Amino acid sequence: MTEASTYTLRGETGDWEVVVGLEVHAQVTSNAKLFSGAATAFGAEPNTQVSLVDAAMPGMLPVPNRECIRQAVRTGMAIEAQINKWSRFDRKNYFYADLPQGYQISQLYHPIVGEGAIMISLDDKNPDAATKRIGVERIHVEQDAGKLMHDQHPTRSYVDLNRSGVALMEIVSKPDMASPAEAGAYLSKLRSILRYVGSCDGNMDQGSMRADVNVSVRKPGDPLGTRTETKNVNSVRFVMAVVEQEAKRQIAVLEAGGRIVQETRLYDPDRGETRSMRSKEDAHDYRYFPDPDLLPLVLDDAFLEECRASLPEMPDTKRARYEALGITPYNAAVLTADVDAARWFDALLETGAKPVAAANWVTSELFGALNRLNKDIAASPVTPAQAGELLGLVADGTLSGSLAKQVFEIMLETGQGAPAIVEERGLKQTSDTGAIEAVIAKVLTDNADKVAQYKGGKEALYGFFVGQTMKAMGGKANPGVVNDLLKKALA
Repeated sequence: MTEASTYTLRGETGDWEVVVGLEVHAQVTSNAKLFSGAATAFGAEPNTQVSLVDAAMPGMLPVPNRECIRQAVRTGMAIEAQINKWSRFDRKNYFYADLPQGYQISQLYHPIVGEGAIMISLDDKNPDAATKRIGVERIHVEQDAGKLMHDQHPTRSYVDLNRSGVALMEIVSKPDMASPAEAGAYLSKLRSILRYVGSCDGNMDQGSMRADVNVSVRKPGDPLGTRTETKNVNSVRFVMAVVEQEAKRQIAVLEAGGRIVQETRLYDPDRGETRSMRSKEDAHDYRYFPDPDLLPLVLDDAFLEECRASLPEMPDTKRARYEALGITPYNAAVLTADVDAARWFDALLETGAKPVAAANWVTSELFGALNRLNKDIAASPVTPAQAGELLGLVADGTLSGSLAKQVFEIMLETGQGAPAIVEERGLKQTSDTGAIEAVIAKVLTDNADKVAQYKGGKEALYGFFVGQTMKAMGGKANPGVVNDLLKKALA
């Protein structure tokens, strides 16, 4: 492992280092909320997914959702973190209109998951790129608040409690990131892991994953500076922008003789700046205490073993497996970055497709077509089984590369399989030496002047002769046979 290079910002008084930590709130994949049976579907009409528990009706008691706990444990295992068999829920007390109880049930003192780590690379497609270990301090489970809606009426705000009580994992990193690029790489890698595990869908645009960005600056060698926290940043690009803009703002304040105030800030993407929201609270401001309505969580060995056995192959492990098959590091990184792409590719390999050829085809032809069609791989018009048939026809010589592209385009349009298309449209490659020799002879006769130039040393014309031969045969000639016969004819 090699360490990522140092990132510094230049100010009027010299270089400054940036220190970054992320607190990521990831909505747990579950059909019900953390302490009630209310639904969690995205996009429902306001206040249609609210139970008496979520609305904090008197006498309603919370009951932990086993699936939410299971998903948190599986996430911890995926980053090789310490799993705490004993954990406890605490009440975080504060008043806000979208928090009916007047407190949030969280885990401050005894989280369900302890320390772990995530490996990042600033160039995941380069095998020689620097890598860095980013520590994860903890993962705790907590309930989400509701949502205030300020754009429904000119003088009123409305409260939607659909999100109230939804289970969140708060994944707290250590302040190990030192640049916008590292923060972006960490968040991207974490989102990929969550999607592999299936514990969060990672849809930042829908609010099911968002980050609080902690930033401070210091002179090289100095202790950590005072940090600010920019809340609810909802894209990787915005997280990177927050790190850069907030670091520059803090440097400007310090170099002007001011001091950094520990505070909560908001990011304005339209202006590309952070703005002060409120002073940053400490733990004692929330008067945390153990929730008297909930017993501690005690996990037994059978439950932990069930969680571990349910984990899929993780992206780093899958990437190493692909590289061991001869796939380039670049293609392996591309194929494993998204869990749907990796699953699609694994299904393609199960058809018997050759790994290297399959990887090259998926990352170029398939991904290119999907981008053109504005579809993700889960909605691909061509299935892994159909792709396996197409690649099989290339491997056995039935199709040339150019014919395979033609067949693939027809597959995209019609949904037909490659064998049927080849049969119906007569697109089979030919290796008939007699027919190819006759075409080559005509091409050379029709271009006698170019033949003379070629023999006079203008060897670049060779490609012209190949192209003319393939064109005359409708792209159906075997390129290998064409090359062999053409070289003999030009000798």
